[in-house]
Amino acid sequence: MTTSPDVAARAAEILARPAALNGLTVRNRIAMAPMTRMFSPGGVPGEDVRSYYARRAAAGVGLIVTEGTYVGHPSAGLSDRVPRFHGEEQLAGWAKVAEAVHAGGGAIVPQLWHIGTVRKEGQAPYPDAPSHGPSGLRIGEDEPTATPMTRQDIDDVVAAFAQAAADAERIGFDGVEIHGAHGYLVDQFLWSGTNRRTDAYGGDPVARTRFAAEIVAAVRERVSAEFPVIFRYSQWKQGAYDARLAETPQELEAILAPLAAAGVDAFHASTRRYWLPEFDGSDLNLAGWTKKLTGKPVITVGSVGLDGEFGQAFLGKGAELRGLDDLLDRLERDEFDLVAVGRALLQDPHWAEKVLAGRFDELAPYDAASLKTLS
Repeated sequence: MTTSPDVAARAAEILARPAALNGLTVRNRIAMAPMTRMFSPGGVPGEDVRSYYARRAAAGVGLIVTEGTYVGHPSAGLSDRVPRFHGEEQLAGWAKVAEAVHAGGGAIVPQLWHIGTVRKEGQAPYPDAPSHGPSGLRIGEDEPTATPMTRQDIDDVVAAFAQAAADAERIGFDGVEIHGAHGYLVDQFLWSGTNRRTDAYGGDPVARTRFAAEIVAAVRERVSAEFPVIFRYSQWKQGAYDARLAETPQELEAILAPLAAAGVDAFHASTRRYWLPEFDGSDLNLAGWTKKLTGKPVITVGSVGLDGEFGQAFLGKGAELRGLDDLLDRLERDEFDLVAVGRALLQDPHWAEKVLAGRFDELAPYDAASLKTLS
């Protein structure tokens, strides 16, 4: 990894600072990004999942955001190996994960997820499960392949998110993250490309935010006042990397303001490469603009520690290590508050520990083989 001579000392100083998210104090500025792993048969996180997260907490990660977990609605997800955040056995498994992370000194929040319209109705592997979305549109299609959600559907999904959040607090988690990014259900309402509704949930950017804001408000009502509610969003979508919710800061503010007012405590701004500016005329990335527009704490993410194209490492082509100087500069300017690390933490559970100790010579380029196991 290419670094300036004083980067080790700067990393120890800047990344080691605590951060506040509502009533939660995170011990340092390093978060683990949510990454779908599919190692939970029957949706139950087992001992291997517990150990996977516990190792990273014990090795210095301040905040762990779990992989996406399905909320308790029949349309929420397709895979039998993605963990669920509902059901007695599933929640008991998650309670053990939270306990183990706390034993390692870390904090943990589940990412609450509904996949939305990502398949045609009747498509395998669950042909009888409904495929829900704002307009029944999949990304890149002009004709509906599923039935648009009714008002009752909307109310039921909102209630499912709220129940999952209440369960998270009850079983010992430190907050929740609502998955509103990457072209899944909440994002499908936010984006004009998949939201063609003509009722109160479609139209201008503020109307398209209504569904997400109702989820946030319902979650906020079911948890204690100091329990952090994080909202993750993105411009890009799966299969549509050039998609954008907002072309200007003003458009972005119109989307974020209702969410902040509904009760979001912190935003998680998902980008493919954190160092790229979001709008012309400013060096601020998406997280920087989010903090400037809302005043809320923000988590940045996007190839931290990597130089390669976003998708290449997942295809097994690897990615070179990128120096942390620029990241530290941005943190020092308070452009954002926490830094989420994904693939680097898959490669090495001790990534945070090594970076905080200045052991950069021990860091290795990402190898996609690390996706194949829960190490």
